[in-house]
Amino acid sequence: MKKQLFQLGTVGSAICISALILFACSSVRHALFQSGAFDIGIYDQVVYLMSQGQAPISSILGFHHMGNHAAWAVYPLALLYKIYPSAYWLLAVQAISLALGALPTYHLSRQAGLKENQAVAMAAVYLLYPLVFNVNLYEFHPEVMAIPVFLGSIWAARQGKTGWFCLGVIFILGCKAVISLTVAAMGIWLLLFEKRRICGLFALLAGISWFLITSQIIIPFFSNNEAAAVARYTYLGDSVFEIARNLVLKPGLVLGKIFSFATLEYLALLVAPVIWGLAPQHLTPLVSAIPVLVVNSLSELHVQRDLTQQYSLPVLPFLLLAVISTLAAGKGWLRTRKAMILWAVVAFFALAKYGNFWSIYLGELDTWQATRQAIAQVQTQGVVLTTHSITPHLTHRSQIQYVDDQIPPPADLNHFEYILLNLRHPGGAGNPEVVNNLVNQLKNNGLFQLSYQRDDVYLFVKKS
Repeated sequence: MKKQLFQLGTVGSAICISALILFACSSVRHALFQSGAFDIGIYDQVVYLMSQGQAPISSILGFHHMGNHAAWAVYPLALLYKIYPSAYWLLAVQAISLALGALPTYHLSRQAGLKENQAVAMAAVYLLYPLVFNVNLYEFHPEVMAIPVFLGSIWAARQGKTGWFCLGVIFILGCKAVISLTVAAMGIWLLLFEKRRICGLFALLAGISWFLITSQIIIPFFSNNEAAAVARYTYLGDSVFEIARNLVLKPGLVLGKIFSFATLEYLALLVAPVIWGLAPQHLTPLVSAIPVLVVNSLSELHVQRDLTQQYSLPVLPFLLLAVISTLAAGKGWLRTRKAMILWAVVAFFALAKYGNFWSIYLGELDTWQATRQAIAQVQTQGVVLTTHSITPHLTHRSQIQYVDDQIPPPADLNHFEYILLNLRHPGGAGNPEVVNNLVNQLKNNGLFQLSYQRDDVYLFVKKS
């Protein structure tokens, strides 16, 4: 018993340390102006508006928060903003959520019959999985909150705690609309392979129902359009139902994407950190991951097929379950704690994007002080026009828009109170022509005065 408590304490300590490291890393990135309007700016603005009792309409997207991903699980975060409004709350929630996944991973390992040392090692494998670190760096996304709940819900289903499982599924569905497909597939896995009929049936029906409700009613109603992700599958159709129909009627379009080098490379990246613990006869948990793998493989957006962003995160819980199943059967290339953790460390150093801190993330350091000083002079909640990387530092207002070398400024600038531009780092492809033209236009605009200028950072304020 004492040994078990010690091991659990070790896991708890690792979770706390991991959460602090993750939070520190994402906070430094944000402070260095490497985050942007997409996506932390979007969520910071809508959560702030929620905390103020205002309609959470993103001026960046141009529609209500529920028209984005129908992510109602974001609403409780407004309570944190009532304490003190700050985007760092989102980064803290993300870091804690990602780190907490190690706890149910440990308990699932023990539940499956793994030794204490192996269960601790599996918790470490989770924390060192490169996607966990990389997703934490890339803005904020509400689906991170679903990951520990996925793992905890599966533990509850196996323990016969149906009520807790159902509550977990309901919360997961509120994190992002498309995750409902993973929930439905998880229901199939629970029904066919785990023999958890009630839990499986609930997940299957809830997943399918929520997907139809969000994709056909909620998102179109609040955004006045199809789900934004549909644009990534234009070769399959321009609506959810048309895409679904062509998946069946035009298999050639699908198979060409599925059986491609890009997909093979993607799968290799996913499994490399845990390849030592995968065996063909123990891959059934990955039935739950099929929708995510298909959606990512078919997408025209290449970042859905790497380990840098959030798109593959729902695969992780079921990948770990496959490893746990293999180890529980006494199989796997590596079965000792030392070997498992060593492989995880090597995979982390090979695939985690920690190197960004001394390369990409220093890109705007030459204007860092000037940008901070300019932001400090924005003293009202008036309408702001700025660049992509400055946007999430000024989103506590109902109206903010951004401009870069790919997105021209609005034709009418008169409704902006502040226009803050970084000519040296305009965003997009780095061509300052659009922003440079806007600066010259504002210098000759009698409605605005140049309030601040340093290191190619310009703040224009509308004359009273």
